[in-house]
Amino acid sequence: MFGLSGEKLIIIGLIAAFVIGPERLPVYAQKFAQFIKSAKRMAEGAKTQISEEMGEDFEELDWKKLDPRQYDPRRIIREALQEEPAMNPAQKLNSAKPTKLAKLEAGEVAPFDSEAT
Repeated sequence: MFGLSGEKLIIIGLIAAFVIGPERLPVYAQKFAQFIKSAKRMAEGAKTQISEEMGEDFEELDWKKLDPRQYDPRRIIREALQEEPAMNPAQKLNSAKPTKLAKLEAGEVAPFDSEAT
């Protein structure tokens, strides 16, 4: 947890107990417990809200596939520099077929769309 070990947390707790004092320590401990409970409620509420907005597929989502640490930048660059990227059969079926462009004859005017930007 943030690079803090159990020993460091105990030392921080002892220092806090000496600084705060034995009279005020129960009050601050209660406030800290309330803060932790409210933070936990907020996290649960956020999780619930996200699952409601994402729909039923949220539970089935494989988070490991979305982990950016799994991507190898060398492989991504190598694939981007290939002349014909490797595609699986499903991608080949779904890819759009290139259409041949008609060449204009000499003196022929190119089509113009006034609504195009």
